Amino acid sequence: MFCFITLDAIMKYSLQTYSLVEVTWARFFFATVVAALVCGKRLPDLMVSKAPKRQLLRSVFLMTTTGLFNAGITHLPLATCTTIMFLSPILVTMLSNVVLGEQVGWRRWAGIVIGFLGALVVIRIWEVGITGLNIGAVFMLGAAFANASYQITTRGLRHDDPLTSLLFTGAAGALVTSILLPFHWSMPNAFGWLLLVSTGVMGCVGHLCLIKAFQAAPASVVAPFSYSSLVWATLFGFVIWGDVPIWTTALGAAMIIGSGLYIFLRERHLALATTEAAVET
Repeated sequence: MFCFITLDAIMKYSLQTYSLVEVTWARFFFATVVAALVCGKRLPDLMVSKAPKRQLLRSVFLMTTTGLFNAGITHLPLATCTTIMFLSPILVTMLSNVVLGEQVGWRRWAGIVIGFLGALVVIRIWEVGITGLNIGAVFMLGAAFANASYQITTRGLRHDDPLTSLLFTGAAGALVTSILLPFHWSMPNAFGWLLLVSTGVMGCVGHLCLIKAFQAAPASVVAPFSYSSLVWATLFGFVIWGDVPIWTTALGAAMIIGSGLYIFLRERHLALATTEAAVET
């Protein structure tokens, strides 16, 4: 989580100088380079996926998430953006019902509704109304939805090596932004190159840590740690930009995190109950 929020902070800082396309390109291009180095001699074999279309779709969703997120953080504090992105796990539950046909009971639907209400608190919908939403909030809501779609797509890639998924993670983003880059290029100085390279390194290392975490511990242990990113986002926002979260952000975060954890624990309970029933029969 530290790596991912460091990545977000670097991108927000870089966007003060460089274009959206250039910063997004750096995030995917250098992440792909690092992933290739991690794969080493296995690279030719790991480049082959058993589900290439799904891998490509997953990469497109991540590219869309990053593009919308980068557009959003130019308008909103980092902690606010991080809070809105906490909607993603809640949206995954909703999409699992709509897209995958999975059964979602009323308790989890209640959690989804509370999560959305938390997002409305964060963006202070009662002050601005739907038509007056900050464009940054619109971008962030779109990023949360794209990220949920990315996670749903990832569920169907269990047969690929994790490093294959890591390679494909940045494939579409690196390709598309490389095509657009000549029209949005600004030559970085030495510090600028350090920032741009760091986005890719932090993104790749973050995903590697996530892979290792899920290999070392059950999802029920790992998943709740994602909410620790709000601590890092608040710290970075205060140190770099002097942002102090207002009470609506804190209240909305509590609602979103609480509903997200409730949905997660409810799904875990149902999974255990299903497993126990299968064992008994």
